Amino acid sequence: MDGDMARLGIVAIGRNEGARLVACLRSLPTDAARVYVDSGSSDGSVLAARDVGAAVVELPAGTPFTAALARNAGAAALPDDVAYVQMVDGDCQLAPGWLAAAVAALEAEPDLAAVFGRRRERYPDATVYNRLCDDEWNVPVGEARACGGDALFRAEALAQAGGYTAGMIAGEEPDLCRRLRARGWRIRRIDAEMTAHDAAMTWIGQWWRRSVRAGHAYAELAWRHRADPDPSWVKAIASSLGWAVALPLLCLLLWGLSGGGPRVAAVLLLAYPVQFARLVWKGRGLGWRFAAQKAGFLLGSRFAQTVGVASFAWRRATGARPRLIEYKG
Repeated sequence: MDGDMARLGIVAIGRNEGARLVACLRSLPTDAARVYVDSGSSDGSVLAARDVGAAVVELPAGTPFTAALARNAGAAALPDDVAYVQMVDGDCQLAPGWLAAAVAALEAEPDLAAVFGRRRERYPDATVYNRLCDDEWNVPVGEARACGGDALFRAEALAQAGGYTAGMIAGEEPDLCRRLRARGWRIRRIDAEMTAHDAAMTWIGQWWRRSVRAGHAYAELAWRHRADPDPSWVKAIASSLGWAVALPLLCLLLWGLSGGGPRVAAVLLLAYPVQFARLVWKGRGLGWRFAAQKAGFLLGSRFAQTVGVASFAWRRATGARPRLIEYKG
């Protein structure tokens, strides 16, 4: 692995991550090229990164910060001979042995553009929101349509795709992966521990904003790739609009009609508890208590995601500049 480290570059990105960033940078091997990209932090992150020996790129003040822009800037700052690029968020720590397993996977299959492993929440039992994140990241091992923020990329593939779409405030990873797959590359989740993440979500407002961001991402992805959208994006948008807009409006309309309208509306409203029960049954392997919590938050997320879809539609209609949807702090 020592020879591979010379060909490995690591890009960490962050904004006001504090102690989480220090833990992230200390988890990176010192014999690899390490770049930290800062998006306007005010908590001393830049000095902390320099103290642990990482090269630092500071995005200029007034820049419309996005994770995509930061990752592109970090990749551009790596040495030209880097063959593999590990992307990692500043609130994550790399797991021991991950880089060796990931590099081996890319070297074994030349058409793999990126590999990712198991991202775990560092404190899954601290809050239900943290546990929801931990469950969300437990995707099946094998061929994947997209990766998340943490992944090891083949530098050649990353350059061929033109990197991330810098202006996207969310969903930049599936957008990049879609473009990679269109060029014949593949993405895979391998059976290895990758990172420990600190979501630090302690109240429902953070969960709500994170869900709004997801809705915005689905809408922008479907619009950008509208000639041939991924069915999962379309399904997510349709589900959100159905549960949060169409069904409530239909029930409201029926409620105002004479005759049997209110009774029909009351029957239709039973769709919510029925869907809740279906989701609880589907997730029963996680334990009944968490299955019920997950079901409730999944239903609630349809309303938050609808807000995200609407915000993207408004931005497209008005030409307004996108603004980050942050859930921390």
